[in-house]
Amino acid sequence: MATSDRYAKYGRPQAPADPNQEYMTIQETASVLGCSVDTIRRLLKELDIKAKVGRRVITDKADRALIYEYRRSDRKPVRRRTSQPRRPAAA
Repeated sequence: MATSDRYAKYGRPQAPADPNQEYMTIQETASVLGCSVDTIRRLLKELDIKAKVGRRVITDKADRALIYEYRRSDRKPVRRRTSQPRRPAAA
């Protein structure tokens, strides 16, 4: 599977068949909560939510409610690590 195929399958939010279902993939969760898949992954890690079932990452209603409330609350934004500036090439 090429990288672009993986992104199309796993990196983009997908609308779920039923937005009120008990369990959803992170792609469906991202679609319901209106954010990116990477944001959901960061929040799962930041909130220490254990959402893995085997190799799949799935959220339940309680996890989604927790993520939704966390995003609505007055919190510090998740800071991404910035890259270091490049050093000039050696002469």
